[in-house]
Amino acid sequence: MSFFDDDPTQVSSSPRRPAEPRRPAAAGNEPPQGDRQTLRTRQAIAIGVGVILLLIVVVGVKGCLDSASNSALVDYNRNVAAIVSDSDNQVAAPFFKLLSGGTAGAAAGDLQVQINQIRLAAEEDTKRANELDVPGDMRAAQQNLMLTLDLRSGALTKIAELLPKAQGTGQAAETATNEIAGQMQAFLASDVVYSQRTAPLIQQALNAAGITGQTIEKSQSLPGYTWLAPSTIAAAIGGQAGAGTTGGAVAPGLHGHAISSTTIAGTTLEPSPAANKVSATPPVAVTVKVLNGGENNESNVTVTVTLTSPGAKPITVKKVVNQTTAGSETDVAIALPSVPASGTAATLTVKVDPVPGETGTDNNEATYTVLFASG
Repeated sequence: MSFFDDDPTQVSSSPRRPAEPRRPAAAGNEPPQGDRQTLRTRQAIAIGVGVILLLIVVVGVKGCLDSASNSALVDYNRNVAAIVSDSDNQVAAPFFKLLSGGTAGAAAGDLQVQINQIRLAAEEDTKRANELDVPGDMRAAQQNLMLTLDLRSGALTKIAELLPKAQGTGQAAETATNEIAGQMQAFLASDVVYSQRTAPLIQQALNAAGITGQTIEKSQSLPGYTWLAPSTIAAAIGGQAGAGTTGGAVAPGLHGHAISSTTIAGTTLEPSPAANKVSATPPVAVTVKVLNGGENNESNVTVTVTLTSPGAKPITVKKVVNQTTAGSETDVAIALPSVPASGTAATLTVKVDPVPGETGTDNNEATYTVLFASG
């Protein structure tokens, strides 16, 4: 046996097990499937919480804005109430009290000074109103408020200017007195603007915002229609009114008026029992054509329009015409601040007051049946 021959007694070793292949490492150290699901759940919860917080913030901000807007509307209403109350109590009331307190014997200069002092108070009210912080929803109300106050302060300015002439004598005094009576119409107009425009627009804005429990201030500057007559002005300041209203002798010849026609919004009315259908929205313009059928010019002629409808308070508006000319017609325009609901039949009564020396008054009054429709 060769030295290099294998030993027959040598035991061969068992075959080696092949090495298991190494698991490749996960790319990017990706977490196990269970961890990914947990992460997604947490992300969804975080997003949901974020959305909820965002909604809370949005609702909260809107609530704050709404609250601030409502507060601004309430503050505006309160400020307007204070201003118009001051206009009534510190301007209009003292002015008419001054005229009613026996000023006929007062010197023109003294009375003019007192009226100018009241005028300054009126201008201060206008200034306060102009400086108000006006919410957007109150802009229309503000415009009408300014018109109301401007009418009052403007009337006082003009009356103070006319006063010295009105307290004089002759034709100039009579003319100035008539012009002062005309300025009294501005007080009436201011009351109509406030009651029919300013106050309703304030209420409308409050209602639109859902604001309740607020009081809208009322305002009335003109204490009565008698202040529209030049005779009332003349008696108050010691001036001269037209011959048609003074207690002097009546001029010879015929005196009197007749109603020639009445129109509403361009429609000529037929006397009752005829029914007149009219399309109009307030304020409604009523035009009365008055004929001076006498032989004399007449001064301070009062024309009255009354609208009566079922279940509603009658609406009466008067206007004083400074002068009518003998043998001529005069158009008298009168504005009705409101009308009945569409489809409602109303009675319109027009009357011209008799003048001194007038004996026949059968043509001084006319009645019409009017069916109003939306314009």
